[in-house]
Amino acid sequence: MSSKIMSPLKIVEILLAEDNEDDILMLKDAFEEKKLLNLLQVVKNGAEALNYLHKRGQFKGGKTPGLVLLDINMPKKNGFEVLEEIKNDPNLRHLPVVMLTTSEREEDIKKSYSLGACSHIVKPIKSESFTRLIDDFELYWAMIAKIPDSNGEL
Repeated sequence: MSSKIMSPLKIVEILLAEDNEDDILMLKDAFEEKKLLNLLQVVKNGAEALNYLHKRGQFKGGKTPGLVLLDINMPKKNGFEVLEEIKNDPNLRHLPVVMLTTSEREEDIKKSYSLGACSHIVKPIKSESFTRLIDDFELYWAMIAKIPDSNGEL
């Protein structure tokens, strides 16, 4: 593919809302291998994700991410509840949200998209597969897709 077709690499801050420590470690390892670890912020439940996005409490003064990765099954607020709140908030609805989950259930896939997710990705089980996923993820989100800046503007 010609480099003239590809967009220049855009640095994207990512918020990961995930409660499974093993999945967090695999994702961190994959991001670290790609030299993207410093762009990944991790929260461990839906309530923390919303506090981060609204810059409340310990997240006051934080950056608005360019992309949100949400697990569906989290404590306090599940990924669907977080997604719904993001898409109903005029200050956050511009954020691209990817559901990153173990669920392959058709009803969860449909619900993800109906609530406004831009993608539903099933988490790989093996570490090597996570690394390949991050390779593809980086290519798409950093070089191909156009996403709004933190102010919601392209």
